[in-house]
Amino acid sequence: MVLDKIDKQILNTLQENGKTTNSKLSKIVGISAPATLERVKRLELAGVISHFTAVLDPEKIGFSIMAMVNIGLSLSSLSSVAVIKEKFIALDEVIECYQIAGANDFILKVIAKDIKAYGEFMNMKLTQIEGIQVVKSSFVIDNVKEKKLLVLDLDEEYTV
Repeated sequence: MVLDKIDKQILNTLQENGKTTNSKLSKIVGISAPATLERVKRLELAGVISHFTAVLDPEKIGFSIMAMVNIGLSLSSLSSVAVIKEKFIALDEVIECYQIAGANDFILKVIAKDIKAYGEFMNMKLTQIEGIQVVKSSFVIDNVKEKKLLVLDLDEEYTV
């Protein structure tokens, strides 16, 4: 499936505001509301749109600590990476997890209500996972940029 200009306009608009009504979206892209809805459904079925969600402000709901945690595994644990990934997925405090190449094996984005809760997470959950050799935490002081948008160039061809 090749994304045409209208598909890309739909995707750019929905990334900026997922609550945009179908009626408003159809006016933005210049086609009828039923045709717009059909395109959105087609993009969802193709997996281009993975889901719609509400983005919460962690501080406003009581999560004042955010940390980027670098994880290094022991060499003997490399055969059980799949099990370790599942354990990371099961931790509610881990809001993002990336397996990486380089000096470490994973980077986790972790949130906690306060430093005490973070300490409990580290001591009672994270460091209890077998195979973790190195844990290095860096605390976020300020969120300078958090971009969730993948801006699609209307003139570039994208094949999905």
